Amino acid sequence: MTSSYRHVALMGPPGVGKTTFIKKVVGRLQEGGLTCQGFYTEEVRQEGSRTGFDVVTLEGQRGILARVSPEDSVRQGPRVGKYAVDVASFESLALPALHTELSRPAVLVLDEVGKMEMFSDDFVKGVRQAISSPSSTILATIPIPKGKPIPLVEEIRRNHSFLVVHLTRSNRDDPTLQEKIMNILRASLKI
Repeated sequence: MTSSYRHVALMGPPGVGKTTFIKKVVGRLQEGGLTCQGFYTEEVRQEGSRTGFDVVTLEGQRGILARVSPEDSVRQGPRVGKYAVDVASFESLALPALHTELSRPAVLVLDEVGKMEMFSDDFVKGVRQAISSPSSTILATIPIPKGKPIPLVEEIRRNHSFLVVHLTRSNRDDPTLQEKIMNILRASLKI
């Protein structure tokens, strides 16, 4: 049975485990000999409180995505709620993953395509190019729509080449869901 999907997007509320799920799937794909490139985002906590987010490449490079910043702070950059986004730091790690030419097929991991990442026009352009490329295979996370729609997220949700999975606390540890997603990605890579 052949799937019409080439990409998978995980959608769920903050804290449901999207990044943890992505890490499990990527680990299993890599154990099976598949190449994965890209990044995930990780909470930064100090004394039990979330103080920001880092972007971490699959190769282990880490940089600032956003940090808590009071309204009157000298920290420059666009804001999402109480966080100031460090666009230059994000781009220095995320953009190379979108433009790296590999000698073998790879899964492009984009955790997350959300409000903070949208401040990078080059990232948005790169994701759109990756989606439209017939040779790409993407595993991404997207936020649940609320408030003002994020155009790129809506494009992903409506794109028929994406299987959009609503991740919940009840299905996040389901090994059959992990296997289904890995099978779609393997089929897209023609492996």
